[in-house]
Amino acid sequence: MTYSENPFSSMASLRFFLCFFLFCGSSLNLVRSHGLPKNHVALFIFGDSLFDPGNNNYFNTTARANYWPYGETFFKYPTGRFCDGRLTSDFIAEYANLPLIPPYLQPGNHQFTYGVNFASAGAGALAETNRGFVWGSLLVFTLVLSWVIDLKTQLSYFKKVEKLLRQKLGDAEAKALISKAVYLTNIGPSDYIAPFTSNSTVLQSFSKEEYVGMVIGNLTDTIKEIYRKGGRKFGFLNIGELGCVPSLKILVAGNTGSCFEEITQLGKLNDVALSKALQELEINLKEFKYAKHHLDISFGERKNNPEKYGFKTADIACCGSGPYRGIPSCGGKRVVTEYELCSDPTEYLFFDSDHLSEKANMQIARLMWSGAPNITGPYNLKALFEA
Repeated sequence: MTYSENPFSSMASLRFFLCFFLFCGSSLNLVRSHGLPKNHVALFIFGDSLFDPGNNNYFNTTARANYWPYGETFFKYPTGRFCDGRLTSDFIAEYANLPLIPPYLQPGNHQFTYGVNFASAGAGALAETNRGFVWGSLLVFTLVLSWVIDLKTQLSYFKKVEKLLRQKLGDAEAKALISKAVYLTNIGPSDYIAPFTSNSTVLQSFSKEEYVGMVIGNLTDTIKEIYRKGGRKFGFLNIGELGCVPSLKILVAGNTGSCFEEITQLGKLNDVALSKALQELEINLKEFKYAKHHLDISFGERKNNPEKYGFKTADIACCGSGPYRGIPSCGGKRVVTEYELCSDPTEYLFFDSDHLSEKANMQIARLMWSGAPNITGPYNLKALFEA
């Protein structure tokens, strides 16, 4: 229809109503009983900025990426993703022949039959993480995260979706969708960064082992709740060398290029505890299956040998300011407004001071999708989608 055409002329009106009924019919097929393909597998996503496709656009927080140059390479506009293009979770959806999974808070009439994304940049497994904390070294920068969607709240959103699916599809078909779906989660990095970059005193009250136990305990509780609702197939990433991102390297005295070892130590404790927790769940929960990607290996290999994987550097971010471009000023919308931007993000492991480039995300996603058990196991995500 052109702008000059009268929509209520006879021919235009016929075309309009024909398209309307065809659209309604196709939409209803998504939610009516027997409308889903036999082997349909949805994807539900939980986590932090590694997976956030723009949920943080819709509430009051400074943890946003809905401005240029975020999104510059693939989408050609900012979507809220902390990346120049697509996230790891976007590639996983593509490999599973699903559309881009939308943010839960995005306005619109969501059907949820393909899944939905609850992830929120800055979110942790602990409700207290990044809620109103002052973030950053006072000698470098100060940033206030006024709100994030913690893991427990993301779980509450999933329960609402599960209830809505039962209402629309009926109990039997909703149960089938929930049980066949894959539940992809990345959580914990924000919990381990916050005690060192905020006004938190939590590590004065708990040992590192106790603190990690709290994080893994909340994650385990969430897994069990999804399992009770019918979920059976789960995907995770471990954390690895968390202290080696540019925004944390800049906090190391002397700018020696060293990683922030105390945060890396927490990440390694997390990875041991996560492995143990998942093994116990596999023993105790019937039909529970999981894929755990060893980000410590995939990230470590690219950090140590960037040229082997097509990157010019793994030490400096494409976008930011200061040493390593580690000050989170990309886009100039935070406290520090001046920033530098590289000409080609594909040459960089990191796009901004904390987040990988689209090229790196794609490489990680491929390993999560079809990697061998030593890199993603005991299942990879492809096997989970086919199970």
